[in-house]
Amino acid sequence: MFSNAQRKSERLNSGLPDFITTNTYNLIIGAVVLYGFIINAIMVATCGPLFANMNMIAFLVGYFVLVLLGTFITRSNNPIASFVGYNLVVVPIGAVVSVCIPGYDNSAILSAIIVTGIVVAVMILISASFPKVFAKMGGALFVALLVSFVAELVASLLGYGGDIFNWLFVVLFSLYIGYDWHKAQIYPKTIDNAIDSALDIYLDIINLFLRLLQLFSRSDD
Repeated sequence: MFSNAQRKSERLNSGLPDFITTNTYNLIIGAVVLYGFIINAIMVATCGPLFANMNMIAFLVGYFVLVLLGTFITRSNNPIASFVGYNLVVVPIGAVVSVCIPGYDNSAILSAIIVTGIVVAVMILISASFPKVFAKMGGALFVALLVSFVAELVASLLGYGGDIFNWLFVVLFSLYIGYDWHKAQIYPKTIDNAIDSALDIYLDIINLFLRLLQLFSRSDD
């Protein structure tokens, strides 16, 4: 997998002209992100039992192969290829969500959806208002996320089952939404870059939603 810095450099130096307006560019980002969640919702409604009954090894192998392949394909400067890559990431994530969602009650799911939407709107607004703040966050967020994943893994092996890591990841993915929105605004305004940026923001939002879902589920319990 290629680093985020490499992807950022390629998008900034793609050599493609700014052939769409900022409003159209942002509209495409929003539409592509929304499309991803509509696909996920359809999968949750129709495919849950199918994925739940799959062989676990086959499921995990398929998940990682498709996500890595999709991430690689989105490096293309062709918007059609990038959209195909986007779908190759959205579908396996939708499969995971389809397996996870049935374990939660409707009130927790609805609460997570509402709060996720509010956080997304607020972070985009803050990012647009204070772009210089988010411009400096990239390295620190990456290190914090990596350390948090390792710490959570170690804590789980030691039997810790509290919510501190869920709250930590809620904060980190919320900040990542603002950071990735800021990044999207400094790339050349092309359809391909809009799709690539939508993938980053989609991943931030789905991770935020899943962490909030765990928090609201435990609150209901």
